[in-house]
Amino acid sequence: MSGDDDWWTSSNEAVLVSLVTPTDAGVKTLDTFHPEYTNNIFGEKEQIFGYKGLRINLQYNASDMLPNLKVSYKKKYQPTADEEALDINDVLSEFLPEVAFQKQSDFETRLKSIPDNWTPPGTLVTSFSSKDGEYEVYRGKITDPAVRQLLNRIQILVPFFVDGGTPIDLEDPDADRWTIYFLYNKRPLPNQPDKFSYHFAGYSTLYRYYAFQVPTEFESKTPTDTPTFTLDGDFDLDTLPCRTRISQFIIIPPFQQKGLGSRLYSIIYQQYLKHAPTVELTVEDPNEAFDDMRDLADLAFLGKQPEFQALKIDTSIEIPEEGRAPNNIVDQAAWDACRKKFKIVPRQFARVLEMYLMSQLPESVRPGLGAPEDEEDEEESGRSSKSKGKSKEKALPKPTPEDEHTYRLWMMLVKRRLYVHNRDALGQLELKERREELAKVFAGVEFDYARLLIKAEEQSKLAQADGETADEGEQEVPATPSAANGKRKLDDVEQTEGDGAAASSKKARVERE
Repeated sequence: MSGDDDWWTSSNEAVLVSLVTPTDAGVKTLDTFHPEYTNNIFGEKEQIFGYKGLRINLQYNASDMLPNLKVSYKKKYQPTADEEALDINDVLSEFLPEVAFQKQSDFETRLKSIPDNWTPPGTLVTSFSSKDGEYEVYRGKITDPAVRQLLNRIQILVPFFVDGGTPIDLEDPDADRWTIYFLYNKRPLPNQPDKFSYHFAGYSTLYRYYAFQVPTEFESKTPTDTPTFTLDGDFDLDTLPCRTRISQFIIIPPFQQKGLGSRLYSIIYQQYLKHAPTVELTVEDPNEAFDDMRDLADLAFLGKQPEFQALKIDTSIEIPEEGRAPNNIVDQAAWDACRKKFKIVPRQFARVLEMYLMSQLPESVRPGLGAPEDEEDEEESGRSSKSKGKSKEKALPKPTPEDEHTYRLWMMLVKRRLYVHNRDALGQLELKERREELAKVFAGVEFDYARLLIKAEEQSKLAQADGETADEGEQEVPATPSAANGKRKLDDVEQTEGDGAAASSKKARVERE
């Protein structure tokens, strides 16, 4: 390989994604941004060889996301017997539809042909208002040609913004199990208040897995009886119990930090809460940012539900001096019933409940983000020195024995789950080391809960100051101060989950690509 570093270019810096729109004066650029990752496309080192002054401009029409790729450079490496410049078009052809490689003039001509009354494909699920405008969410299936076309155009965003993310195989025989949600910013056209333009803001993909149900015991009337059943020829497989998994979830950079991710997640969650076949809504490999958003959204919603509010620490339980922690610190039957009703997976439900119960602890023992206590206080109280802190602005009341007892029960509840979750790793340690390691893990979790609760409280106050309220059927997610509420109506997923192509908007066009 050539030792001249001038021939190497960072692929993250070289790639520029642009959102454009046609105007009478030509194509106007609305927003530009770089990808976060390109390792799945250009290799682990995210470097491109063979060019100087390399620019890879991927233009998208902001509405239908029609792509156009333009590669430019000041100088290209002359091939030798051992090496040559990377064929960028060839590499990107695996991630972009053929239409992306048309001439710039053809791209601009096609933009002018898009009608003023274009609307996104799929079925309109809901609309809401935010500080920066109106938004609409559309839902569709890959079996809908217009939905499939839009998804095919934007799938390169997955490796761009999901570390290790891979696009959906649209040719998969089970592709009909995918449901796609598109988020669009709706803007009035200049001097035409009755007409609107749509700007793509993000999307999410969800996949349905069959959820195995424990069968009831078969009671044989005779020794030769065996259970048999047949499916009707018109039986709809979409009615079988399923676990619905959020697989990909992307808000593109121009629309980030506006609370739109939490809004989209909340809308999707409410949809599947009403979807009878779905028994659980799961998430595939979430990153830390998504985990925070999800935690805050679930906490905001569940914290307003009577069944969830009724889950409390049983302070009448006595704590043994030695041995295992008590089993029923929170009523397990009520816990299970609440979790199943709200279709949240066990670990996520436990974490949100632990956070909520922490927020309900007496103020004297409630963990915060202040300065650590000294070791003597920690030993006496059992509270984590990493999380518990004295506020300089407000003197905390002295904890009573009852307060300390409540805190210790909450701590045992959390530690019990953490031990089970980390059983394999902890089981390899000696007893003393195991306790020390579990204490460290607990301290980190406690600190994280305190951080999230403070963030939730801050966002809730900001939302109230802005006069935001949640409509019936959907809870407001106080994830960012810009998450404003507007009027919206949620469809029942059960009515349109299997619509296929019939659900497509009449104004969404499917073009040959």
